[in-house]
Amino acid sequence: MTSFDKREEAFETKFAHDEEVRFRARARRDKMLGLWAAEKLGLSGANADDYATELVAAQVDAPGEDGIFLKVRKDFDTKGVAQSDHQIRRAMEDLMAVAVAQIKAE
Repeated sequence: MTSFDKREEAFETKFAHDEEVRFRARARRDKMLGLWAAEKLGLSGANADDYATELVAAQVDAPGEDGIFLKVRKDFDTKGVAQSDHQIRRAMEDLMAVAVAQIKAE
C-alpha cells in the first residue's frame, strides 16, 4: 500500500467517523429539542417523552433542518405557543452544540 493509499484510507475513515458523529448529534439534538418544545407546549412526563420521540421520528422521515423546524413551528402555531422562528432556530443551534459536546465527551 502506498502512502497515497494510506492517506486516502485515513481520510475515508475520518469522513465516516465524522458522519456518524453528525448523525448521532442530530438525533440527540432532536430529542433535546423535542423535550424543550414539549415543555413549551405544556407536556410533561411520558407525554413529553412521546413528543420528543415523535420529533426524532419526523427527522428520519423527512431529513433536514427544515423538516424538524417546520414540525415544531406547526405544533407551536396550533397550540398558540409564542416563539419566533428565530427562537426555535436558536434553540436548535444551541442544542446541537450541546449534543456534539456530549458525544465528543463519551
